[in-house]
Parts: sequence; structure tokens; C-alpha cells
Amino acid sequence: MAISKSAIAFIFLMISLLLLQVVHSDEITMSSGRSLLQKIDCGAKCAERCKLSGRPNLCHRACGTCCGRCNCVPPGTYGNYDVCPCYANLTTTGGKKKCP
Repeated sequence: MAISKSAIAFIFLMISLLLLQVVHSDEITMSSGRSLLQKIDCGAKCAERCKLSGRPNLCHRACGTCCGRCNCVPPGTYGNYDVCPCYANLTTTGGKKKCP
């Protein structure tokens, strides 16, 4: 019972794809070193971000949406957008910044 060349080629292809996936998943990290596959606690991060807001409900809602899309919230209560470019680049339909 000999293994055909096409079966060997198929096995080699599958092993190559698996290795490529492993290498690619190791390269997908954020600048903070956290993997994109790990979900952060958006509620806690947004509570910290919005604690000084004059409109906390609006801030929490917008922050939660942005955190859910980007899996990142900049530290502090304002600014620091360079830590999370995705969060900083989200805009409303009117072109204004969406994320607090």
C-alpha cells in the first residue's frame, strides 16, 4: 500500500499551512505586547476612562463601542491616543471623533 505523491503533497501543504498560522498568530501583538486574541475588560477600562466625564453615560456607551471594536482603551481619562490608534481613528458619520 504505497502513499501516492499527491497524498504526500497534500500532507506537506497542510503542515505548512499550520506552521504559517502559528507563526502569524505570534506576530499579531499590540504595541503593549498583549495579544489581539485576548479580550480586555471593556467595562473596567471605560469606567477608568470616563470617571471625570461630565456626561458619564454617553462616555461609557461610546467607549464601550470603541473598546469592543478595537479591544483597546488608552490609559488615563483623556488623550494618549497614540497607545491605541484604532481607538483614535474611529469617527462618527459626521466625521468627529467617536471615542472619548
